[in-house]
Amino acid sequence: MKFDSSDLVAILRLFHEVADDVMPRHIERIAKSKPHDKNVIIRFACGKKNYAVLIDSAAEDDEDYIYEMAEESGVQHAYQLVPLPDQHALTTYALPYRGKEVYLLRDVPQTARLDMVLVERFGGESRSTYQKRIARGEILVNGEVQTSAKYAVKDTDEIALHTPDNVIDTPDIDIIYEDDNVLVINKPLGLLTHAKGALVEEYTAADFIKDKTSYKSETNRPGIIHRLDRDTSGVLLMVKNDETASMISKQFTNRTVKKEYAAVVSGVPEPAKAKLDLPIERNPSSPSTFRVGAGGKSAQTVYEVVDRSDSHALVALKPRTGRTHQLRVHMAYLGTPILGDKVYGKETAERMYLHAHKLEVTLPGGERRVFEAPIPLGFAGAL
Repeated sequence: MKFDSSDLVAILRLFHEVADDVMPRHIERIAKSKPHDKNVIIRFACGKKNYAVLIDSAAEDDEDYIYEMAEESGVQHAYQLVPLPDQHALTTYALPYRGKEVYLLRDVPQTARLDMVLVERFGGESRSTYQKRIARGEILVNGEVQTSAKYAVKDTDEIALHTPDNVIDTPDIDIIYEDDNVLVINKPLGLLTHAKGALVEEYTAADFIKDKTSYKSETNRPGIIHRLDRDTSGVLLMVKNDETASMISKQFTNRTVKKEYAAVVSGVPEPAKAKLDLPIERNPSSPSTFRVGAGGKSAQTVYEVVDRSDSHALVALKPRTGRTHQLRVHMAYLGTPILGDKVYGKETAERMYLHAHKLEVTLPGGERRVFEAPIPLGFAGAL
């Protein structure tokens, strides 16, 4: 697997990290290693920034795994995954390149000036504009107003904008179950599971558990071990400690967690009940999306039509694997995409009609529990 400085420049450009005038000669200090027998990591510098590229087709946007592979013995890094550009509500990191999937990590300094961090992480405004907003007391770091543009921001600091037109609202969230180890909620439509970067512009599910968990409490995803898309509502399980995180994460990995979703689809699937075994791969023409393809990874979904009209159907979906966007891709492949799916569907609606209805998992202590979030009333009305 030969990746040279030309490849590294090409990858930086695809991630919108450098301009077109950056050349291979600007790449410095290239170092390659194999943290695992199935992947390669390349560390290098470009300009004043340090990067790492992980080449690994098995990572599947698993952030914990990617960061683990990027660790370097005896060296302290402050890596941040760089998401694919222009993805809006989607959170995905892998870029297909030369038949491989690559992940780009930026080594962020341990501290940086507040005004520079705002420009780099938030964008949209100039550094001088952010300096004025800082002076007006509109920038909060870890919940406290900071009025100095030179304030040294750490990687773990939480930054928020606070202006009369940009107030972070706390949504109403229903708690399904809570004990000393887990918190299970009915995630509302539109709520992010966790923030995508260091800059937090809105309330997330992770904020809801942050004060109750010790698991990844210093990151932007405290308590989070699985995700629901912003446009998907329903059962979301979060953990309160490392031991529970390890136990339940293994159940997700070993596919002993059972999940059931409810969806309204455009059209009526035929037959009314079936098991789909269709591999899913990234769409090379749109790397943030996925498609059914022979070169993809195994993906299995069981579906059953629960109710129907002439034009729509309410279906129960039981994923046997956990590929990104699996249910949306499988239903679109059948010609019956999920109603309101802006990426894989064609019929617009006031929401994407996908809801995490049930989650069955074994809790610490050995108790097997099924958590359920009622199907929204609007699903029946959409038929």
